[in-house]
Amino acid sequence: MKMKVVILSLCAGIVMAGCNNLAKGTAIGAGGGAVLGAVIGKIAGNTAVGAAIGTAVGAGAGALIGKHMDKVKAQAQAVQNAQVEGVTDANGLAAVKLTFDSGILFASGKSTLTTSSKAALSQCAELLKTNTDCDVAIQGYTDNDPWKNSTAEQSAQKNLNLSQQRAQAVTNQLLALGVPATQIRATTGFGEANPVADNSTVAGKAQNRRVEIYMYAGQAMINAAEQGTLK
Repeated sequence: MKMKVVILSLCAGIVMAGCNNLAKGTAIGAGGGAVLGAVIGKIAGNTAVGAAIGTAVGAGAGALIGKHMDKVKAQAQAVQNAQVEGVTDANGLAAVKLTFDSGILFASGKSTLTTSSKAALSQCAELLKTNTDCDVAIQGYTDNDPWKNSTAEQSAQKNLNLSQQRAQAVTNQLLALGVPATQIRATTGFGEANPVADNSTVAGKAQNRRVEIYMYAGQAMINAAEQGTLK
């Protein structure tokens, strides 16, 4: 019980401080790495994102990764039609999430990218190619609207399939634009799961129809940070 209180207190302190990724990386590295990172990851809804590392990253390396990801986040702000935010990965390390409203990328119920979406993804591809030390995960989501002439179970499956197809369409476009295949570590559709807003409202459903692109520390970045050479 005491451990839970300590962990939650640390999480609250980090959130309330409103600190940048440099401070966040230091706090998490000092706070126990993987354990604290898993807690924060669950809060952020992205525990599946993160390099498969064997041990917790130390405070110094975490701080360097935080500082580096601050630079990546600043660069990501230039990507058209993307909502950019700093998040924490499953290892307790700073990461960057770009969120695209599915309405910007796709026509309703479709998984073919619109012509207008390709400019934004072209900018995103340049961002990824500039930061090849970042691993990438691409995730698709839908609202919970039912499909015509379908049961609730059938609708959920169709939404899951659509989210996977949309995530894959974004991945395919980024690969076509020269992003290394080895950089994109996961392409996953989650359908109606993990809503970020209230599905009972039109505005909430619009927010839930989205594609998220995560940029997080790959093993090479972690190694460089541990050696003190990451800039």
